[in-house]
Amino acid sequence: MESIKKIKLGSQGLIVPAVGLGCMGMTQIAGNDIYGKADEAESIATIHRSLELGGNFLDTADLYGPLFNERLVAKAINGNRDKYIIATKFGYEIDDNGDLTWRINGQKDYVRKAVERSLKNLGTDYIDLYYLHRLDPNTPIEETVGAMAELVKEGKIGYIGLSEVSSATIKKAHAVHPLTAVQTEYSFFERGPEEAGITGTLKELGIGFVAYSPLGRGFINGEIKTPDDFADNDFRKAIPRFQGENFYKNIELVNEINKLAEEKQVTASQLAIAWIIEKGFLPIPGTKRVKYLEQNIAAANVILNAPEIDRLEKIVPLGVSTGARYDDANMQMIDQ
Repeated sequence: MESIKKIKLGSQGLIVPAVGLGCMGMTQIAGNDIYGKADEAESIATIHRSLELGGNFLDTADLYGPLFNERLVAKAINGNRDKYIIATKFGYEIDDNGDLTWRINGQKDYVRKAVERSLKNLGTDYIDLYYLHRLDPNTPIEETVGAMAELVKEGKIGYIGLSEVSSATIKKAHAVHPLTAVQTEYSFFERGPEEAGITGTLKELGIGFVAYSPLGRGFINGEIKTPDDFADNDFRKAIPRFQGENFYKNIELVNEINKLAEEKQVTASQLAIAWIIEKGFLPIPGTKRVKYLEQNIAAANVILNAPEIDRLEKIVPLGVSTGARYDDANMQMIDQ
């Protein structure tokens, strides 16, 4: 196993590589492709290559598929479970037929039902990091985290995380059981967690910050040139950031980022990942291809100096509008 630098995620004892692997795109969600078509064999090869490079932190969720993503991860880690650190999520309610109801359920009995199902699908008897995927507006966060804390005592999960939550929710949850991580979308195009003071709250409480979609959902790697480059069932078509005027405005920002990347002889994606690491956060770029995985992990070795960080942050300063990151229905599921 090659060495990628390791970091502490939060202050509860979890040690992870400086770059994680987001597995969402390796399967569909409810019939929609995530970032184009996936190939199972290639996805599994990507997970295996990640381990060879020291990238043993995998991020999945029961929502992805639903359920198929966890099963794919199970195939990939089979026989090597103890070498991987597995994070998964629950909260989007899945019924007994394996169908999404699109409700969020954080009730105590559902927490247990969800974890048992994830353990079975992952082919393991413990989950390293277990997240509530979205806040259930009808269940106090104290109840949900209390139920998760019981799973820690039983050894079914190692550490507790939340996703897309406000500072107020973080404080309430952390008082019930120490949180290890909070996961939120974060990239050059999405600096909302800084603006809302969430990253400050996490620092104060000793909770790790995990940045998903650190490459702006594919914007930064330059594969998308026009809004017509998306397949009909690609979920990004519905995201305001990828539509009309926003799209072309954001492409100009990518071009500016590219200029610095060329000067440093790295890719724009590597620059984006290195910037997040420099800020003390954990990026989990998603990919299902070995080539991109290798580039993403290599980004952990890219060093940025203060003038370069300053230049990057001036391209996309705090408060600049890049368009909403989800459609209205999905934005309503985010605790703000």
